[in-house]
Amino acid sequence: MAAPSELHWFKSSYSGGSGTECVECAYTGDDTLIRDSKVTGGPVVRLRLDTWRGFTHAIAHDALR
Repeated sequence: MAAPSELHWFKSSYSGGSGTECVECAYTGDDTLIRDSKVTGGPVVRLRLDTWRGFTHAIAHDALR
């Protein structure tokens, strides 16, 4: 895996404008990395890309209630 600073990190288009509640994601082949945008050197959560897609699909379709 590339070092976290070498990855293309991006924020959700739904992130608030205040910058206090954002997560960032980066894709690495078969994985999605997730981190707190305010603590870029902190912990990173790694999910398989298919797991991440299932999660975001469930959110988009309100299936997590």
